Amino acid sequence: MTVKSMKTRAAAREKTRIMGTVRYYNESVSGRVVDLSAKGLALDVASPFNAANGSPVKVESNELGILEGTVKWLHRGRLGIEFRPNSNAAAQVSSYFRFFHKGA
Repeated sequence: MTVKSMKTRAAAREKTRIMGTVRYYNESVSGRVVDLSAKGLALDVASPFNAANGSPVKVESNELGILEGTVKWLHRGRLGIEFRPNSNAAAQVSSYFRFFHKGA
């Protein structure tokens, strides 16, 4: 793969271990946020989750509050979520990194 053909992320991601719950309408599943950026997150879910690509979801945790987004991908118990652009997610993530996150 050449440098030109490599995908680049819209925002830098940081590894995290934040416990939370992802909600899709009446369904909710516990999980752990494993990486986080101002644009989205990846979440390992504890059990099967029925949301499809494009589904609106909410991720709730004590550290981050409630983050609204859209499912971008699902693969082997991991879920990729892109935050809604008109949500307050970027400010909430910034606040988490400022006050809670301990860098390696």
